Amino acid sequence: MKRLIATAVLGACVVANAQTYPSKPVILVVPFSPGGPTDVVARSLALAMGRTLGQSVIVENKASSGGIVGSEAVQRAEPDGYTLLIHNIGMSTLPALSRNLRFNPLKDFAYVGEVVDVPMTLVGRKDLKPAGFKELQPYLKVQQRQVNIANAGMGTASHLCGLLLMSRLDVAMTSVSYKGAAPALTDLMGGHVDLLCDQVTTTTQPIRGGLVKAYGATTAERLPTLAEVPTLSEQGLSEFRIAVWHGVYAPKATPKEIVDRLAGALRAALVDKGFEEAMARLGALPVSPDRASPAGLQKQLAREIERWTPIIQRAHVYLD
Repeated sequence: MKRLIATAVLGACVVANAQTYPSKPVILVVPFSPGGPTDVVARSLALAMGRTLGQSVIVENKASSGGIVGSEAVQRAEPDGYTLLIHNIGMSTLPALSRNLRFNPLKDFAYVGEVVDVPMTLVGRKDLKPAGFKELQPYLKVQQRQVNIANAGMGTASHLCGLLLMSRLDVAMTSVSYKGAAPALTDLMGGHVDLLCDQVTTTTQPIRGGLVKAYGATTAERLPTLAEVPTLSEQGLSEFRIAVWHGVYAPKATPKEIVDRLAGALRAALVDKGFEEAMARLGALPVSPDRASPAGLQKQLAREIERWTPIIQRAHVYLD
């Protein structure tokens, strides 16, 4: 009887807390450094969600390789809806990249929803011989490891894009890792490396300025901000699509009522005028309402883990 009473009291407390949520500021953990693409998305999202929630959403950076430290901090946090995580495509690659991962992305979090996709482009140094992607393919077949493809660091989206490109073309280029997209782009523009696949937030201005050669976008359709750049798919690399998607997570045992409240605030944020304008400046694309949901994020994460794990395993690359 005492156990039944205790259970009933606990249930009543959970319902009461959910009904008054949020009664204080919410922390949104970004597991990367300030100023990066995920951090920029997070700060715009925090402002928009805060307007709907009626409380401040405060961004807190916990940077580490692969975003592991920040993710672990949220996984261990109180499941009360006041500590959240925003992570990018890297959440789906951690199980394959880290041999000592202390959490399971599919089992150890509650899902709130996806946020935005940030498209990518494949660019080359401006004096690279192939004029377009159709000429680039046979060039890579012949040159193989003599061609260098830069990336922003092991496990980053640019690294993944390079691995996927090599897998699809059945070529073996030489990967060159940097500590961020900026130094990788600098060396590309300086002619020290040959190729780079990175987010439009990094590549748009150099493409427009003629500082790099654009070989294609990794989207299904041409980007409105780079309409002159054909997609890789339309140039013969069918279904080559990769975007840096972002999702919001909560600790696993967060009450469903609170998760639903957060998911509603997320969907409201995606149509917030200020958020839309900020994402347009970045070249980021807010996701559809069905993706901005717990079920949408869960499905995306499972699908992406299945997609990237064999590619990473074949490449034998690890964070630790």
